[in-house]
Amino acid sequence: MTMDRTALLARFATIVGAQHVLVDTQDTAGYLAEPRDLFRGQAACVLRPSCTAEVAAIMRICHETQTRVVPQGGNTGLVGGQIPDASGNEIVISLKRMHHIREIDVASNTMIVEAGLTLHAVQEAALSVDRLFPLSLASEGSCTIGGNLSTNAGGTAVLAYGNTRDLVMGVEVVLADGRVLNQLSKLKKDNTGYDLKHLFMGAEGTLGIITAAVVKLFPKPRSIATAFVGLSDPQQALAFLQLAQHMVGDEVKTFEIIPRIGIEFVVTHAQAREPLEHAHDWYVLIELTSQATHGLDDKLTELLSTALERGLILDATLSTSLDQRADFWRLRELLSEVQKFEGGSIKHDVSVPVVRVPEFLEQVSAAVTAHIPGARMVPFGHLGDGNIHCNISQPIGADKAEFLSRWYEVNDIVHGIVAKHHGSISAEHGIGTLKRDLLPGVKDEVAMDVMRAIKHALDPDNLLNPNKVLRSE
Repeated sequence: MTMDRTALLARFATIVGAQHVLVDTQDTAGYLAEPRDLFRGQAACVLRPSCTAEVAAIMRICHETQTRVVPQGGNTGLVGGQIPDASGNEIVISLKRMHHIREIDVASNTMIVEAGLTLHAVQEAALSVDRLFPLSLASEGSCTIGGNLSTNAGGTAVLAYGNTRDLVMGVEVVLADGRVLNQLSKLKKDNTGYDLKHLFMGAEGTLGIITAAVVKLFPKPRSIATAFVGLSDPQQALAFLQLAQHMVGDEVKTFEIIPRIGIEFVVTHAQAREPLEHAHDWYVLIELTSQATHGLDDKLTELLSTALERGLILDATLSTSLDQRADFWRLRELLSEVQKFEGGSIKHDVSVPVVRVPEFLEQVSAAVTAHIPGARMVPFGHLGDGNIHCNISQPIGADKAEFLSRWYEVNDIVHGIVAKHHGSISAEHGIGTLKRDLLPGVKDEVAMDVMRAIKHALDPDNLLNPNKVLRSE
């Protein structure tokens, strides 16, 4: 900062109102630590603007005074990208008050939403006009659409609809100098130069602050069929996925793989019910959607019968009620949360080509358990798109702190195997602070140079989310 802090706060107060300039510890605490408490920071203040014009005015002052800024949505990120550093000199801009729907265009199947709107609210707004916004995450009740765009979030429907960037037609972005880039286009065809929106999606607030977006809407499915399936190993799961895609094609919306230990954790710590009569080593949660009002259950039943006949699956149950479907999804959605009751967990959000998932899981399990005898593999996730949350729980009775101190040792093992399979060390959570220093070791050197050049061009003074994604020079 080049201005006295008191004077700076006074200038911010004239923009957002004094009540939205948070400085007291009790008011700022919720903005300064991330969900897993891996990252904590300090801030000169937390600002809560209500509109794009206020964000732009804040950034003009920050540009003038060389004040560094950390944009924040719902504070649900898992790599520390939304947390300020420990200096106390950065400010946090929370976009939660920017929660309006500016427009719903049913004919164009688009909706213009502000960045602070929760993902659940976006989903509900789409449903209110008989449409679907398909992005779905476990944190959808608290994560914001701006955060989803900034991290290019994935979720459980990527197999059918793609990542967040695939669901966006245009964005509005406040740049580091306070200018507003208005790219809120609803055009499906616009071949007029660089498609700038893609620069900001996945950039984690390092290039600009996304304040609004044009998101795509889809026809609301008329029928949904869901099943929980037991099988012996990931290779069978892959064969089952290929059969499903062959038999029902694009109607496969979700295909989630879950190990037996994950089900045991949820049943034990969340009082959930076993999905099948007998235990199996692996499970798949499969969901089909269709615009047809009838016949989808029959299609899923035929698929399951064929898979049983071919020895690809061992057992399955088709949901027959909304409550049973909710129970199936609860088993999947609680997998991350319940691991904390089993002690330390070293987590990885990685992806490899779908065909290599079984081999990857086998190699990681052998290597990690050889390195830490008794370590418990809890890998689960989106088999349909190759994204596996490759989590490792501590050995039973081990010291939690000692186990977590080996985080980087285990990282080296897992990420080394990911590299051999030409995968990614961050499939959907982003880079943030957690993986920033790993990035140069896995990213093409030319790609790193291009990323640095883009950062310098758009934010030459390094005011936007410094030291996130790229280490500051």
